[in-house]
Amino acid sequence: MKIPQIKLPKKLEPYRGVILFAVVLMISNFFWKYDVIGDEAKDVDSMVTFWEMNISAPFIWMAHHVSSVCYSILHYLNSAVSLNPQNIFHYSNGNSVQIIWACTGLKQMYICFCIMAFSRGSWTKKLWYVPLTLFVVYSFNIFRIAFIVACIENHPHWFHFLHLYAFKYSFYGIIFLMWVFWEEKIVGKKPAVELVESKS
Repeated sequence: MKIPQIKLPKKLEPYRGVILFAVVLMISNFFWKYDVIGDEAKDVDSMVTFWEMNISAPFIWMAHHVSSVCYSILHYLNSAVSLNPQNIFHYSNGNSVQIIWACTGLKQMYICFCIMAFSRGSWTKKLWYVPLTLFVVYSFNIFRIAFIVACIENHPHWFHFLHLYAFKYSFYGIIFLMWVFWEEKIVGKKPAVELVESKS
């Protein structure tokens, strides 16, 4: 089944893919923002809802999982940080940070999935590339959390910049690069026949 394409002005046609990327990104982000509701100011076990349905379980599990993996990495690197059951990383100098449901990377994985699902290309290729992109997003989130936790030991004032700006937009940069790789290297250019048909 072929999805009908919206006709764009000739000047915008070369940017169809980028426009689709931006539109899907904005719509999926908007959908998440207004439909997945949870209090980010409360503890790790705060309720998360989707259309008033309780969907907290995967977020709580993922928050504990991310905390545990990051703690293992930091412990391997000889960090003096400790981790309590509430996902609070704590240093002996009093600096601490908590991993809550919004830190799980699930939002970014969902947005990445939406972008890849609506991108051109066969589902045969998407069956292996989409899981790969989700793993990359997951891995980057682990790196992000571990890096921030390591930094706050001696530079707690860096937290807001790293959390709210640097890594937040790096997430979308990585998703964009994976989409570009998909478009340019995996799917490739459109066949000549299709290009001729689009011009006629």
